[in-house]
Amino acid sequence: MKLELRGITKRFGSLVANDAIDLVVEPGQIHALLGENGAGKSTLMNVLFGLYQPDEGEILLDDVPQHFAGPGAAMAAGIGMVHQHFMLIPVFTVAENVMLGHEPSKLGVIDLPEARRRVREISDRFGFDIDPDALVEDLPVGLQQRVEIVKSLSRDARVLVLDEPTAVLTPQETDELMTTMRALADAGTSIVFITHKLREVKAVADTITVIRLGKVVGEASPTESTDELAALMVGRDVSLTVEKDAPKLGEEAFVVEGLTLFGPGGTLLLDDVTFSIREGEVLAIAGVQGNGQTELTETIVGLREKAIGSIRLYGTEIIDANVRQVLDSGVGFVPEDRKVDGLVAEFSVAENLMLDRSVGAPFAKGAAIDFARRDAFADDAIAEFDIRTPDRETLVGRLSGGNQQKVVLARELGRELKLLVASQPTRGVDVGSIEFIHERIVEVRDSGVPVLVVSTELDEVIALADRIAVMYRGAIIDIVPADTPREQLGRLMAGVHE
Repeated sequence: MKLELRGITKRFGSLVANDAIDLVVEPGQIHALLGENGAGKSTLMNVLFGLYQPDEGEILLDDVPQHFAGPGAAMAAGIGMVHQHFMLIPVFTVAENVMLGHEPSKLGVIDLPEARRRVREISDRFGFDIDPDALVEDLPVGLQQRVEIVKSLSRDARVLVLDEPTAVLTPQETDELMTTMRALADAGTSIVFITHKLREVKAVADTITVIRLGKVVGEASPTESTDELAALMVGRDVSLTVEKDAPKLGEEAFVVEGLTLFGPGGTLLLDDVTFSIREGEVLAIAGVQGNGQTELTETIVGLREKAIGSIRLYGTEIIDANVRQVLDSGVGFVPEDRKVDGLVAEFSVAENLMLDRSVGAPFAKGAAIDFARRDAFADDAIAEFDIRTPDRETLVGRLSGGNQQKVVLARELGRELKLLVASQPTRGVDVGSIEFIHERIVEVRDSGVPVLVVSTELDEVIALADRIAVMYRGAIIDIVPADTPREQLGRLMAGVHE
């Protein structure tokens, strides 16, 4: 099926999320929609899927104009969408999830055998190897994604939209998805592949449309270099290579031993985690999201209580310290979700830059804030970290994601540190800001400060790390050199210890 979008425009108040976008996807083509987070890619696909109504423009399937009042109409017309966050019910079986919403029936009774047969038929056709009777919650993430694809294909989807499909996959699962996409395309399915990952676009796309700030800024071939594609995404030349010298290692500065944490109901969240970081070293934690990385960083900075084991910074035990005590001990913390844990959107840039330093020097005298000192610090930070803001009094919630992250980084690096903990430091930021943030992390490491980086982006882990610790189900399954092959890292991320 041929898909064509003509002049699609979608506004949210004064914000133009999609600005007269044209897009043509030929039958059996893998068409990558490439752009930064916030470029308008997902909004465009939500318009296609009937979740949003366009303010202008039209959608055509095989040259016939369409109007989708909702997702049901889009699916009936042959559009399928696999969202970044899966729409599956964990306690249902594969067959039950696949038939949900369009249950086959005989004489008014749900025909579960027919749903099982349909799952087996699609699974066998594309080599998915899915058991129709397996509970979704028991399946690895890669298979759950295949279930989402089977859901769409079971409804005769001839145009399949995959929205950031590799965000939660190991490298091996990503490779398997690429194989699946090619098999689907060869069978005639048109695929729209939404992503910001250049490596994957080059590996699987037939053609590429680049969106920036809601507009199509160019068409590209997967044969073009990653630097050329990045420049299209950002609008300027950027370096995707992290330049760093060999580490100049000092003493063992940060030590975690036997760290164990239980959640509600006795769930094991951290399982005997042990590692150390020396001065001038970056230890990067790799792993698929949800394997204990969040709990680890939160425990280190005092956000989790009742952990067992030891966390020592230059010999001082901090496992029972609260957040204030941990920060005052010299720990800088870049949280994985800046909007929830790193910033107050309704506060100004200047206020956010002193957010965790509102007690004592240099910004407070007793109960009074030294506004002159705070404002001078803010102006210096805005200049040094290239924070794009009208002024220091602008509400931080009005800044772009990349500039918000720079505010967090400027605050945490704006004091003397003994340890930097950076969790998902470039999540949701543009390529240009990624380049800047990586440079600053390397500068911290080169100043002799131990650095712990947690990232689900394997390219980022490899680029920044001096050593890599891989987490799986709350445990560190291995600690390996930074030059360990991606394939080996992928197996470790899947829990396969060699």
